[in-house]
Amino acid sequence: MKKVGILVGREKSFPEAIIKSINERGQGEVIAEMMKVGGIPLNQQKQYDIIIDRISHEVPYYRAMLKRMALEGTYVINNPFWWSADDKFFNYSLAAKLGVAIPKTVLLPQHSYIPDIVSESLRNLEFPIDWQGIVDYVGFPAFLKPHDGGGWKMVSKIHSLEQLWYQYNQTGTRCMVLQEAIEYDKFVRCYCIGQKRVLIMPYDPSKPYLSGQQYFQAENYLEPQLRDKVEEDTIKICQALGYDINTVEFAIKDGVPYAIDFMNPAPDAELASVGEFNHNWFVNAVTDLVFEKLSKEIEIPEYRWLALLNGMNAVQKKKIRTKRDSKEKATSKPKTKKASSNQR
Repeated sequence: MKKVGILVGREKSFPEAIIKSINERGQGEVIAEMMKVGGIPLNQQKQYDIIIDRISHEVPYYRAMLKRMALEGTYVINNPFWWSADDKFFNYSLAAKLGVAIPKTVLLPQHSYIPDIVSESLRNLEFPIDWQGIVDYVGFPAFLKPHDGGGWKMVSKIHSLEQLWYQYNQTGTRCMVLQEAIEYDKFVRCYCIGQKRVLIMPYDPSKPYLSGQQYFQAENYLEPQLRDKVEEDTIKICQALGYDINTVEFAIKDGVPYAIDFMNPAPDAELASVGEFNHNWFVNAVTDLVFEKLSKEIEIPEYRWLALLNGMNAVQKKKIRTKRDSKEKATSKPKTKKASSNQR
């Protein structure tokens, strides 16, 4: 029997729906359940074949636990090691190198630092910052937002240098980016599951977040060629980042889809927020992903600790040992056998 653990936060409809969907399809051979965890000992054995993670980005204990479970061979959706290291500014840089259109973006030094960071700690930092050069490059309007945040937290639309200074002064120790605001003709948010299944959803970011008003249905919202381009860029980004579940947002201006946000590995899937069609599509696509993984031997991602283990990948060491043993066997002299009674 295969087991799938669901790790969630406040959401209700998606956890209930995905557990029901997996259990109905699994018919007792695959069991999905809400996880219950406490103290995690170092010698804890493998508990689940797959874990669907929806909350560890906000709970450090969960993140540490998932890394430990991954070490025992559990496949975690999404990769907890990469998600811990990921940030939006790196994603923008990577996507630009992949040929995806990205708004002009600048990474900004933090406004404030923890008490142990003093002026001597920042001798490599330019002071004062060339604010005029930054805004000349990015232009107005622009968005000031965390370089690794989500949920539209601490996001401000900026129209002047004075407004930028004011908002920047409120950011504390958060590292921020300033990004060109695309005055879009259309806006879409795309679910991407298993790095190949894509649902393009018309989306209005001006509506209140999680209000249920952001998503709407619109037939033929994108012309075929533009739809294909959005789907292609979505898959390209998610394959490069290695996320099994993600959303990618595009602001479309003059027929060009600009990817503006694509670090959402626990995207909203609540029925009241995304609507019945989008919710059902997401549940079915994640169920398909789970059974796709379980249908064959799950290939565990090559986490960084494998490469650091004694300076060599464990798999490479095994191959070398096998090759060496085969060579020794081939060159060793065969042992002389005693003649049996029927050979005499």
